[in-house]
Amino acid sequence: MRAIGIILAGGNNLKMQELSNKRAIAAMPVAGSYRAIDFALSSMSNSHVQKVAVLTQFNSRSLNEHLSSSKWWDFGRKQGGLFVFTPTVTKDNGFWYRGTADAIAQNLSFLKNSHEPYVVIASGDCVYKLDYNKVLEQHVEKKADITVVTKVLDPEEDATRFGVVSVDNEGRITEFEEKPLISKSNTISTGIYIIRRRLLIELIEEAEREDRYDLVKDILIRYKDTKKIYSYELEDYWSNISTVDAYYSTNMDFLDKDIRTYFFKEYPDVYSRIDDCPPAKYNPGSSVKNSLISSGCILNGTVENSILFKKVYVGNNVTIKNSIILNDVHIGDNVVIENCVVESRDSIKPNSQYIGEPGKVKIVLEKEVRYEI
Repeated sequence: MRAIGIILAGGNNLKMQELSNKRAIAAMPVAGSYRAIDFALSSMSNSHVQKVAVLTQFNSRSLNEHLSSSKWWDFGRKQGGLFVFTPTVTKDNGFWYRGTADAIAQNLSFLKNSHEPYVVIASGDCVYKLDYNKVLEQHVEKKADITVVTKVLDPEEDATRFGVVSVDNEGRITEFEEKPLISKSNTISTGIYIIRRRLLIELIEEAEREDRYDLVKDILIRYKDTKKIYSYELEDYWSNISTVDAYYSTNMDFLDKDIRTYFFKEYPDVYSRIDDCPPAKYNPGSSVKNSLISSGCILNGTVENSILFKKVYVGNNVTIKNSIILNDVHIGDNVVIENCVVESRDSIKPNSQYIGEPGKVKIVLEKEVRYEI
């Protein structure tokens, strides 16, 4: 593909509550064995984008560890590769990234030193599969300056937490409003864009001169009437995990056989860093119904309609329903967990109960008593 990739993975989001205390949103575990950023990286790899930069900042340690080897997404190559850029203090700049446009501006040399004519910009907190080549084909066909990948939400979904767009009959975006109080449309931006590399450099440099830092507000919205900005509608599955409820529902979607088949058994594949864990172990007396159990888990209790990530220990007489248990959690005997998200490396004491209300997920944080002396 005649494009380089940029994945924006540096932002903080208070809507994730305690789940973002120890990790970036792009590093959030998804579907048992994956991280959120894996879906954007896999789409880049499957679209033959050979040179990708990931811009990280907030709580980036676990994300940087996940990206420490590029071989998992087939970016370990002489031509191109995977680059991770964090804010750097220089003679001319001492700021952290002040916005998405500023993040690109502080790494503008990556664009200037590349030779591909186009740039694919994607967010690191979305779950989807997309062939960027098809977006580029439409981009070239319509002679667009910028192409925005959009998604039409179901009427009952809340569009106000996204950028809401209006599109004319030719597919050109006529209105673009970021997180409006009242949505005039149910067509939203997915945070995926294609733009000519030289045009992006010009727009970023212009924004930098005027102390403008946001890619959406200061470039897309500002230039929507003077630049040809078109929509590419994504019809397949897409979800953003930037709130606790959205994160919970996205993971629960993977209990649907059709969605699991779409992501994990249909081409193209989704790739992730592999941990060397043994297969899950189901001891006598354990019971599992409609759940995802990852490698390294040991089960002695009952699990229903739930997702257990890697290396979870479930004690005797434990009941887990409609819940997400993140990596390396130890659950003692006689515990009940319902409608919860249990943070990673927690130790749940025996004889305890954590029950969230239906429709309102409870986040469980416990002290790591396993590691005390």
